Amino acid sequence: MVARLRVLMVEDQDDLRELIGSALRDYGVAVTTAADGVAAQALIESDEEFDVVFTDVRMPNGVCGVALAESIRETRPHARVILTSGFAPAQLPQLPPGVAFLPKPYRLKQLFAILSAVAAAEE
Repeated sequence: MVARLRVLMVEDQDDLRELIGSALRDYGVAVTTAADGVAAQALIESDEEFDVVFTDVRMPNGVCGVALAESIRETRPHARVILTSGFAPAQLPQLPPGVAFLPKPYRLKQLFAILSAVAAAEE
């Protein structure tokens, strides 16, 4: 069930981070947000647990979503990663194995569907 998921959402656009974070909370998801990869990396290195990290690919301050996904694979192999971008996958660096991709712009319905698929894989 999606409502049991603990999601770290990483998005550098404040308005989008607030909107999507609020929608996920309304859907019953436990959401922690980070404004960039550096802040997300600090949360990942903390004791806080996440089932899913949902992150934009391109972010400021030196840690992109792909690097974050690679770090998560090493430090938290149980966590699932969903990358999102307005660029086509062919325009991005190669995504790590097992990482889901959600193209921007996306609808909340699409995000909920991919989270549901991740939750089903966890059961």
